[in-house]
Amino acid sequence: MEELRTNIILETGTNEIGIMEFTIAGNTFGINVAKVREIMTYCPITPMQKSHPAVEGVFKPRDVLMTVINLPKYLNLPESENREKDIFIIADFNNMRVAFHVNTVVGIDRISWEAISKPDNTIYGGDEGIATGIAEYENRLITILDFEKIVTDISPNSGIKLSDLDYLGDRGRSSYPILIAEDSMLLSKLILESLKKAGYVNVTQTNNGKEAWDFLCELKIHDEVEKHVSCIITDIEMPQMDGHRLVKLIREDQKLKTIPIVIFSSLINDEMKIKGKQLGADEQISKPEIAKLVSIIDKLVGHKHLQ
Repeated sequence: MEELRTNIILETGTNEIGIMEFTIAGNTFGINVAKVREIMTYCPITPMQKSHPAVEGVFKPRDVLMTVINLPKYLNLPESENREKDIFIIADFNNMRVAFHVNTVVGIDRISWEAISKPDNTIYGGDEGIATGIAEYENRLITILDFEKIVTDISPNSGIKLSDLDYLGDRGRSSYPILIAEDSMLLSKLILESLKKAGYVNVTQTNNGKEAWDFLCELKIHDEVEKHVSCIITDIEMPQMDGHRLVKLIREDQKLKTIPIVIFSSLINDEMKIKGKQLGADEQISKPEIAKLVSIIDKLVGHKHLQ
């Protein structure tokens, strides 16, 4: 077992990402190193009956029980003939810890988000696609997988659920304009549906930090920022421009710096909260806590009772 140690400590807001490369059946994939807690060699697993086909079983390193997801099986790729040489990537996100079974770990690359493109939805399955981006690094392409969607596919209860909003009670409609920066089509759709259910019907969606920044800059030109944006909800991991870079740019801009910003990301942990606070985020919350997100928006826009 090897706890992850890396010298890739990225300065917050520089629009860079550390990508851990790994392989499955000769294909190269990537995971944000911020999600990776450690890597370890393959070890015996206890199978679980009546589980998802991609759930290989469970094991308990250092007295922490973890589910093992067989990525080759999930991706419909050939499994290794010699599992003893395979690797487990232990990942932390959405306040959970999961082991992903892969063939090999290649190393860690430092890449600008500008070098990561959103995959073509017609090829990668649109809402159902599990590639969040294609990174170009040293003349090769790395497919960055949507690990949140993989886990949600296997365990739907771990994702955003509209029913979580029911305990907030009856709510009216609000015209306060909300701006969302979220690259996942599925999550963006779920967040939009959740906000509408909570009464926020005036929502603008953008696919990444750059689109959100361009939208804000256009509003500045016409002096219409307050008219179109009362609060910003942003993910962290996004092609072209990440959420931390977006927050940094907004807080450095005289016309935008007072807009409330909420970081809504699977990466939120104690370390990330420090980074987000340094940049000036008003609130930070881990997916999929959608009801808490709505309550935070209520507080930030000063609108506890919708009209």
